[in-house]
Amino acid sequence: MGNSLFGFGDAGRAAAPHTTATRRSGLAAPARASVGGYAIGTWLAELRAAAQVPVGEPGGLAPERRRALEEIDPFWCPTWPITWQRAYSVARMWWLELDGQVDWAQLPAETVLEGEQLGRWVVAQRAGWSGLEPDQQDLLAAIGIEEDPGLVAAKAGAEAKPKVSRADRFAQGLAALARFVEREGHVRVPRPHKEPLEVTVAGPGGAESTEVVHVGLGAWLNNQKARRAKLTPGQLAQLAEHGVEWA
Repeated sequence: MGNSLFGFGDAGRAAAPHTTATRRSGLAAPARASVGGYAIGTWLAELRAAAQVPVGEPGGLAPERRRALEEIDPFWCPTWPITWQRAYSVARMWWLELDGQVDWAQLPAETVLEGEQLGRWVVAQRAGWSGLEPDQQDLLAAIGIEEDPGLVAAKAGAEAKPKVSRADRFAQGLAALARFVEREGHVRVPRPHKEPLEVTVAGPGGAESTEVVHVGLGAWLNNQKARRAKLTPGQLAQLAEHGVEWA
C-alpha cells in the first residue's frame, strides 16, 4: 500500500511509512501538519485544490494519483468542508482506540481531543442531522453517532426565534440598565452581572407572550463604551440620562 504513494515524489516517500496510521485517521491533516519534516498538510491541500479542476484541464489531478489517495482514504477530498472531515477523523480514531465503547450522548460538550472541539462537534451533528449529506450520515452511524430528536427540536426552536436587531438589543440593554439603577442607585455594574428583564415575544401565528430574559448587563455596558464612537447622539443621551459618565 505504501508504494502506491511513491508516484508523488518526496511527499509520497514521506507519507508512505505512515499509511497504516493514515488508514485510521484519514487524510484530513491540517495545513500546518508535517511528516518527517515535509509539509504534508500543505501538500494535501494543494492536491485537494487540483482535484477540483475538471479532468483534462491544466492543473488537474491525474486519475492514477486520485486512485492512490482514495485507496488510503475514500473521503480524502470530500464535497463537504475538510474541517468536518478532520473532526470526524478524530472522533473515529477515539472510537477505534476505545473499541467502539463510546457513549456519544454522554460526551461533555466541552470535550477537546487532538485540538478539536469534539464535544461541541458531536452535539452539532446530532442536532443538525437532516442538514448532513447521506455519506456524512453513514460515516457518523458507522461509529455510533445518531440523530437526537431532543437536540433537533431545541435547534429548531432556537432558529425559529426572531432575530434581534442591534437597535432592539440596545433598547433591551437600556431597559435592563434602568432596572439596575432604580434598584441599586448607581451604574457600577459588575462585569459578570446579568439583569433579569421581562420582554414581549411574538409566538406562532403572531400571538404575543411575556418571558424573562437575563441580560448580560455588565458585558453590554462595556461593549457600549468600546463602541462609543458608533453610538448615535440619541443613544449617548439615553445612557447619560441613566448616569453613565462617559456617554
